[in-house]
Amino acid sequence: MNKIKTRAAQAALPINQILAGDCIEIMNSLPEASVDLIFADPPYNLQLRGELHRPDNSKVDAVDDHWDQFSSFSAYDQFSRDWLAAARRILKPNGAIWVIGSYHNVFRMGAELQNQGFWILNDVVWRKSNPMPNFRGKRLTNAHETLIWASKSEGAKYTFNYEALKALNEGVQMRSDWVIPICNGGERLKDDNGDKAHPTQKPEALLHRIILGTTNPGDVILDPFFGTGTTGAVAKMLGREFIGIEREAAYREVAEKRIAKIRKFDKEALEVSASKRAEPRIPFGQLVERGMLRPGEELFSMNGRHKAKVRADGTLIGDDVKGSIHQVGAHLEGAPSCNGWTYWTFRRDGKHVPIDVLRQQIRAELH
Repeated sequence: MNKIKTRAAQAALPINQILAGDCIEIMNSLPEASVDLIFADPPYNLQLRGELHRPDNSKVDAVDDHWDQFSSFSAYDQFSRDWLAAARRILKPNGAIWVIGSYHNVFRMGAELQNQGFWILNDVVWRKSNPMPNFRGKRLTNAHETLIWASKSEGAKYTFNYEALKALNEGVQMRSDWVIPICNGGERLKDDNGDKAHPTQKPEALLHRIILGTTNPGDVILDPFFGTGTTGAVAKMLGREFIGIEREAAYREVAEKRIAKIRKFDKEALEVSASKRAEPRIPFGQLVERGMLRPGEELFSMNGRHKAKVRADGTLIGDDVKGSIHQVGAHLEGAPSCNGWTYWTFRRDGKHVPIDVLRQQIRAELH
């Protein structure tokens, strides 16, 4: 019944559209528990005072737009409370949210996330490899922004493609400090006058990492502060669905043109490295049933110190112990546990071959 309700809710969603208007009102109009992930880049409330100039007296194109201005911290807190409540309502039970901010607002958002029952999973430091200098010389150069990744609740089974992010990082665990350049060059969108189309356009590399790591193809990603559409562009490329909300007409126009030019990667290109725990379970007995290993055949430990004999029911007998490939391996090594798939080998053509090779052959057939 829950799956039927989820499909019905998704069918009612304005998929792959940019909605014009107030994000709180629009989110409150969407079906409850219908979105897989929310990426939010809300106003930072930068509290800028006066114009900023470079040493050569040229003016810095800083964020001074009306949408980033609030009358007080309490007004900003109320705004954060309202949009986060609306976001939480439309997240699926196992959904998650990413919010990004600077020192001006990220701590206030983090507290409100916890107040509303979100469960913080990580804070990620986006370290900019090419930050804007501090022209006044009165503070440290602001060289990073902070992202908060949170599940809807403490026990939620959120998506985390650990192996995919590890592969993206050359086989090393992905850390929580990400070195990515700010958006510039050909990626930086310009308006008809040649000026920046948006003052805080985020790099596609940042969204690629987030979407690849915490969603699956076909998932629905909502961005309530859509801007020039980086979230939608990357979501489309990676085979995800998106919903954008943006009240500024100029940004919507740029985003629509941008996303219309994007092509989705083909199905094979969208496949990523999966966790071994996510792969189908193959009992050792299935290798015996299929004749890949025969009853009476001997298996040898990877270190060459032990051997055991395969039995017809998929158990092993070795020395004075009988049991599964894991139990027998653990007993022979005097260890509390043992991964039999990586411990045992069989002999073919004079060579020792890991039994896991046979398991992977069956998994390949299933795929």
